[in-house]
This record gives sequence, structure tokens and C-alpha cells, in this order.
Amino acid sequence: MKQLPWLQPERVAALESALAERILVIDGAMGTMIQRHRLEEADYRGERFAEGFDSRLPAQAHDHGPRCGHDLKGNNDLLLLSKPEVIAQVHAEYLDAGADLVETNTFNATAISQADYHLQHLVYELNKEGARVARACCDAAEARTPDKPRFVIGVLGPTSRTASISPDVNDPGFRNTSFDALRETYREAIEGLVDGGANLLMVETIFDTLNAKAALFAIEEVFEARGGRLPVMISGTITDASGRTLSGQTAEAFYASISHGRPLSVGLNCALGAKDLRPHVETLARIAEGYVSAHPNAGLPNAFAEYDETPEEMAATLKEFAESGLLNFVGGCCGTTPDHIRAIAEAVAGITPRRLPRTLEEAA
Repeated sequence: MKQLPWLQPERVAALESALAERILVIDGAMGTMIQRHRLEEADYRGERFAEGFDSRLPAQAHDHGPRCGHDLKGNNDLLLLSKPEVIAQVHAEYLDAGADLVETNTFNATAISQADYHLQHLVYELNKEGARVARACCDAAEARTPDKPRFVIGVLGPTSRTASISPDVNDPGFRNTSFDALRETYREAIEGLVDGGANLLMVETIFDTLNAKAALFAIEEVFEARGGRLPVMISGTITDASGRTLSGQTAEAFYASISHGRPLSVGLNCALGAKDLRPHVETLARIAEGYVSAHPNAGLPNAFAEYDETPEEMAATLKEFAESGLLNFVGGCCGTTPDHIRAIAEAVAGITPRRLPRTLEEAA
């Protein structure tokens, strides 16, 4: 039988074993931690992009680089190539804080998002490097504590466009992307994540379910072409007090729309703090056939776009989630730090994870 080393079956077995025993901890915000480094334009460019274009491209391709007015500062995914030590440090801090899983720094590593910087040719490379850096950090953590396996989540972000909503209020039928355009760039990203050593894939921060469906379609295309599959996590975003995603779905409708992707877990992240997210996580915990995840923001942003919820406050809220039997995975999103993840990990330690529905357990 053909060997498929990228599948890492021993990792999948270790993950399933860990999920049966305890609530697993996902890391916290990447952007929040990058901001602490106060990086400047030169840091984002590094040596490779120092002259305002990708020095590895042929000269004729340099006309559309940042030299034409496209600064690179703020392109956090690019730090995987220009300042990988910064990203590795963030991963290491979260692992030291108790994270079982770290998310790759690839939230915007799609052609649609990288087009803002004229760097769409980097999609595969960014995703592969994102998974490689995260895997190296997990391996280093495991070397110190061999009894605790660590896992790399290959992140597929939502992109900055919506396939089901018009960005022009005067033209409801207009779309600035399409299902096929999303599917193509997601597929390129997925190939990179898999080749870089991701143990799972996560379609996350989903505000438009059609975008997510394009990602799930691309995932299945890659798995079919490769002759195997990795576990897939899906995490949506409830955007406001209405209890709906941006494309108008309740938690129940969202789950019905994506359950065909056979997710290992389904959950919610971003947009809201844990307290506001609770009823929607409870809904998913009631209806989901697989595992349930939650990695909320550290409360709601204040007038300065900062997050005020302390590690202790957030951990106390999520501990109640866990004690109510709602969680299998827990972590943090915007505004969270290693201190938040450490407090959350300590709060849920020893609490029995949410049990899978009886029908699924019997089928297994």
C-alpha cells in the first residue's frame, strides 16, 4: 500500500486519545502578540523584500511590487518569511502556557488577501512555512514533555470578501469574488499547509457560509487527489446580538450548512466575548454530532479597539462552559495572550469533556 506520510496516523490517534480524556486547549491571538513587537516596515520586508519587491522573482515581475506604493507593514502572514523568529516565539509562548494545539499564522495567506500587497504568488509558500514553523515549535515542546503531544492546526481564514453578500448597497447582485475563485486559492493554501506538516485543518472565523463551503470543497478536492484525509475543524462567527452570522444564519442553520464536511469539530470564535457566545455554543453542543470548540475574544473591544477582559475573568466564564458539558476544545481569539491561555488551561484542567452523542459513539 502506498505510504502517505503527510497523514501522520499516529498523530490522529494521539489526538483522538487526548480528546477522550480531557478538554484540549487551543492557543490565543497571534495579531495581539505581534503588535507587542512594534514591528516597522523594514521588519516586514526583511532582506527578501527590502528593495520593494520579491527579490526571488524575475526582474520583469517587479513592476507590481510594494515599490509602487504598496507597503508591507501589517501583512502579518509575511513575517513567516521575513521574521519567522517572531512567529516561532509567539507559538512557543502559547505552548509554554499550556496550549495543546497551535494555529498557523496563515489567517490571510490566500490570494484574495495577499492581493492587497501584490504578493498572491506567495500563497503556497506562506502556508507551507506557517505549518513548518508551528510544527518545529510543537516538536520542541514535546521534547521537553514527551507525555503531552502537541498538534498543529492549519488555519484557513475567511478572506476579506464575501461570496454571498454584495459590498455595494446600490447593487445587491454584485459580488467581488466567486465560489470558484475562493475554491482555487483555498486549494493552494491547503496544499501548503499539508506539505508543511499540519495535523488538522481549520476553516475559521466564518462570517459567510458560502466562503466556508468553498474552503470545504477545496479540502475535499485535495484529500481526494492525495488519497487520504486529515481531521477538519470548522469555526463560525456570530457577529452581533442577533445571534446570527454576517450572512444571516443562526447557529443551527450554520451547522446544517457545513455538517456535510464531516468535521472533527464545529464551534465559534471571534466577534464576541465568552459570555455573549455562550447560548450559541450551547446550541452547537446540543446538536453537533462531533466535538465542539470555542475560542472567543477577550470581551468586546473598548473605544480604543483594545480588549479589557482579564485572564481570570475569561477563564472563570469558560470554566462554567466546561462544567456545563459544552466543550471539547477551548482557547482564545482577539485580545487574548499567553496569560489568558494559561488561566483557561488551569481552569478547565480535570473537567470531563463534552461527551459525543450516543449514536456517534456507538458507530465508532
